[in-house]
Amino acid sequence: MADKKIKKVVLAYSGGLDTSVILRWLQDAYECEVVTFTADLGQGEELEPARKKAEMMGVKEIFIDDLREEFVRDFVFPMFRANALYEGLYLLGTSIARPLISKRQIEIAEQVGADAVAHGATGKGNDQVRFELSYYALKPDIKVIAPWREWDLNSRTKLIDYAEKNQIPIAKDKRGEAPFSVDANLLHISAEGKVLEDPWQEAPDYVYSRTVDPEKAPDTPTYIEVEFEKGDAIGIDGVKLSPAELLTKLNELGGKNGIGRLDLVENRYVGMKSRGIYETPGGTILLAAHRGIESITLDRGQAHLKDELMPRYAELIYNGYWFSPEREMIQAAIDASQKYVSGTVRLKLYKGNVDVVGRKSPFSLYSAAHVTFEEDTVYDQRDAQGFIKLNALRLRLAKNARG
Repeated sequence: MADKKIKKVVLAYSGGLDTSVILRWLQDAYECEVVTFTADLGQGEELEPARKKAEMMGVKEIFIDDLREEFVRDFVFPMFRANALYEGLYLLGTSIARPLISKRQIEIAEQVGADAVAHGATGKGNDQVRFELSYYALKPDIKVIAPWREWDLNSRTKLIDYAEKNQIPIAKDKRGEAPFSVDANLLHISAEGKVLEDPWQEAPDYVYSRTVDPEKAPDTPTYIEVEFEKGDAIGIDGVKLSPAELLTKLNELGGKNGIGRLDLVENRYVGMKSRGIYETPGGTILLAAHRGIESITLDRGQAHLKDELMPRYAELIYNGYWFSPEREMIQAAIDASQKYVSGTVRLKLYKGNVDVVGRKSPFSLYSAAHVTFEEDTVYDQRDAQGFIKLNALRLRLAKNARG
């Protein structure tokens, strides 16, 4: 039942079928003023049509914000300092965008004096959790409207019928049954549903849009150098770049070389398994590069502890806990580890693969003098005997005692 006390709501609005129907539905069901907010996170789509559509539907306050630099600087880069992978594979492209959208939505709600915020996430997915946990963490008393959990428009056919009845323009390619749903930002593009719902069937090639087929990628490898400063990438091939510019360039390089494709069956937070096709070309290169520079700048204890913390950190982001105290606590530890993670990594990009082939740093812990197979004057090999015996002591005692 719609709460008629709500006078103004800020809607996360893309201009597509779902959120356009939600916009009209909010106006009708809640009889309230709707403020639209569209975030430019580098999804590669023209956003002005969303403004025109909102104006046509009577919206007076329209926000379209370019958040690309903030997205990469304050969300993607901190996550990559942790080398975060959900279930060992997923680079969290959708997950990491939600807290920023939520943050800006709450800021707008406070700016315009809105009573509530609304999103277009369905009741089956993770995004409803991510949006709403972020809303409540930032503004505990905010009212949240989730139309997919309230209305009876529970199919694409019903959405299209509602749109036509209310004279809401529908893009021609949305009139048929969509083959799959897509989410995109500067870090990745994902596809789920419809033709991808059978995990036994290989994804058709037309699902991929950011990467060439690795088999059709250039026959000559591409070599690049990525420069880091305190854990964040700051330049490519000697050219300093802003965070968003750098990720854009890595996306271009990775896409041309067929890098960053992932076919994954993952465990959603709400309890079901889902199959997704992800393309994260720049992020895949960035992860390899970051691990490469860490390999010579992190102490073994730091590196191994980070690897232990990473799955928990990744799960927090996937499940929507970006603004939780435990994520911030782990982030503080990760950021402390990055003090000397500076230097340059050379990478080879070739037919879907990215390989670290060189690394250097003014803070390198790698000592050729210690690891050389030639004669040296810095390491006494006889010291290893006592080291081994002390570490073997408990093993020997156990064997003697228990046979």
